Amino acid sequence: MPDTDDLIEAARAVRLRAYVPYSRFHVGAAIRSASGAVYAGCNVENVAYPEGTCAEAGAIAAMIAGGDTQIAQIAVIADSPDPVSPCGGCRQKIAEFAKGDTPVTLTTTDGARLDTTVSALLPGAFDQDQMSRV
Repeated sequence: MPDTDDLIEAARAVRLRAYVPYSRFHVGAAIRSASGAVYAGCNVENVAYPEGTCAEAGAIAAMIAGGDTQIAQIAVIADSPDPVSPCGGCRQKIAEFAKGDTPVTLTTTDGARLDTTVSALLPGAFDQDQMSRV
């Protein structure tokens, strides 16, 4: 697994900026794009829960806004005793911009860690070729 210390630190830093007045569940995510740039995002809640934004989606949006389109690595950190997997929607978003063997590091503020891949998180994900045939 490639070194992810800088991604974990970027996710840890942005996690502190999460806007979570309802759940108080802070999540940060950081992406290294294929160009080597690092993009980060935190979760942002809204009183209408489904209208909030996940940290992973925020990091992906920052990556796209930065002009990159390929995730090379991703790290997610959350306030949890165990590593927390991205939600189903974020798993699909990650799969859209990453290859199946792209490393994913899930960690906690206490240092628990799970290293996995995009395919392990979302087996059988839709891909862009399937969607272009719709």
